[in-house]
Amino acid sequence: MQKWYTTVLALGLAGQVLAQNPLVVKVNQPKAEIQPTMWGLFFEDINMGADGGLYAELIKNRSFEFESPMMGWKEQKNPKASVLVLNRQDQPENPRFIRVKTEGGKYGLTNEGFRGMGVKQGVGYDFSVLSRNVEGNLTLKLELVKPDGQVLGTASLPLNSTDWKKHSVRFTSNGTEPKAKLNVWFEGTGTADLDMLSLFPKDTWKNRPGGLRADLVQLLADMKPGFLRFPGGCIVEGMDLSNRYQWKKTVGPLEVREVAINRWNKEFKHRLTPDYFQTFGLGFFEYFQLAEDLGAEPLPILNCGMACQYNTAEVVPVEELDPYVQDALDLIEFANGSTDTKWGKLRADMGHPAPFNLKLLGVGNEQWGPQYIDRYVVFEKAIKSKYPEVRLISSAGPNPDGEVFGFLNGKLRSLKADIIDEHYYRKPEWFLENATRYDDYDRNGPKIFAGEYASQSKDVASPENRNTWLCALSEAAFMTGLERNADVVHMASYAPLFAHADGWQWTPDLIWMNNLQSYGTPNYYVQKLYSTNKGTKVLPILSNNQLITGKEQLYASATWDEPTKEVILKLVNASNQSQTHTVNLEGVKKLENKGKRFTLKSSEPGAVNSFDQPKQVSPTEEELAVKGTKLNLTLAPQSFTVVRVKVVK
Repeated sequence: MQKWYTTVLALGLAGQVLAQNPLVVKVNQPKAEIQPTMWGLFFEDINMGADGGLYAELIKNRSFEFESPMMGWKEQKNPKASVLVLNRQDQPENPRFIRVKTEGGKYGLTNEGFRGMGVKQGVGYDFSVLSRNVEGNLTLKLELVKPDGQVLGTASLPLNSTDWKKHSVRFTSNGTEPKAKLNVWFEGTGTADLDMLSLFPKDTWKNRPGGLRADLVQLLADMKPGFLRFPGGCIVEGMDLSNRYQWKKTVGPLEVREVAINRWNKEFKHRLTPDYFQTFGLGFFEYFQLAEDLGAEPLPILNCGMACQYNTAEVVPVEELDPYVQDALDLIEFANGSTDTKWGKLRADMGHPAPFNLKLLGVGNEQWGPQYIDRYVVFEKAIKSKYPEVRLISSAGPNPDGEVFGFLNGKLRSLKADIIDEHYYRKPEWFLENATRYDDYDRNGPKIFAGEYASQSKDVASPENRNTWLCALSEAAFMTGLERNADVVHMASYAPLFAHADGWQWTPDLIWMNNLQSYGTPNYYVQKLYSTNKGTKVLPILSNNQLITGKEQLYASATWDEPTKEVILKLVNASNQSQTHTVNLEGVKKLENKGKRFTLKSSEPGAVNSFDQPKQVSPTEEELAVKGTKLNLTLAPQSFTVVRVKVVK
């Protein structure tokens, strides 16, 4: 961090810096095509990103399949009542259920939710349960309560079937509470079996029953992402291969989706989360559906027969890879296949007869070494022979340089890989210094997916990292280089996407949430400004006939947007002084006399957004006066500016 401050202070005393040369945009010399997938989203179930986050289920351990069957539940005891955890053999994916026996009196179970349950006044809540009566007749009385016991909403639900049956009821909360709990009281005398106790708000994304949290999806939709990568991340690999992500266990009816321990629940000693499991209510079907909702290309990543190399580094022998490869082939059939096929029919049975039009598939996550290349080759041969149109994402490892990166980069280029996934978790000065990273990449080689990047305010994986304005500004500067080199870089995404304020393991993160609120970080607004101002072609933007890549701490890129006939400028002033620049737009005769200017800035490098000040660092929009074919721009210190001007002739 000190190096960055030294650099900006060396530019001179505070004041206005007048550029020696105008900036020139060569509008009549469009270069590389910008891919629709250029700016996208990386989703991983880390930081309670799925259960307790994007997936709107409010009950934790709804099917009693956590390591401790009653985790998340508290028994409200009565000497005349009891609960047993039973195990049925005919449903191995979800064998456990509970048997409640009561002879009267007040007896119940309380679920604590995911760090509580966020409920809102006037919103309806849908409760459901799979149950069967063993003897007698029981009625459930449901209560949403505050931590002090104050009742927010109630409902009654008779259990009236001797066979397993889904019972459901809706009730409304009369108050707002971020830390509510659910009481399930058993009234009457008898014995009943229960499983899959569930509670969802009615106001999910698109009001889908059992769906996603609307405010979180809206933040994603507002970015207009080009792709959605899922389900991660290291979660794909697992701590060992038995813990790896297996997509086939995440599709079909909810009650047959096999719960798994989340690999992040004990990865970091500073943030142990023993109650972190995956119910897969947010599974591959829902990921594809979400991508479709967002207008984004789906990008699933599959295990390649390797567990996380930071953990066990367990691998499957190459000669035993067939089941892993078949999973990949079957996934393509699930996404794209006819409803006459096995997996295409399952997609249709789940409510989506039309194909999802999968074009991209990742082989492994962040693997490295010869063992990865050996396995990638097997996947590549099998997939390309059957689905040559699917482009494959390959791994360049966890770092953007060094021996591991050099080996993978060389091997994958020699194999003529489609797209290589590069990751960078580095300090702000690295991002500022690497805006030229792709200027000299081979234009005819594999394309690049900047699959995971985030500027680290402290150190990689440090719990002290924060989403500061300095970090976001450095990413904005780096991204001018990604955009300028769009003929090489076809995709890019910040990571991780979500973090729960009470349940995170890793920071920084793009979007923060608690049980009721969410906000975008300064980094979010940088990503959003890029993705909503993408353009279709790269335009040269020069100063003194040179690229603008950090001299006087100025970074710039320019694009042409064919549908709107606009020139889009992105300018980062990373110095602590304002800068005034004349921008000449060459190759045009006339511009509209008004343009748009978006400015993202802060005078404090350490500024962050928060639940109390969710937009402390967020863009302002203003009208920009345009005269002739020149712009006069004053760039605030430590600012990111986006300008859109329409070409008339």
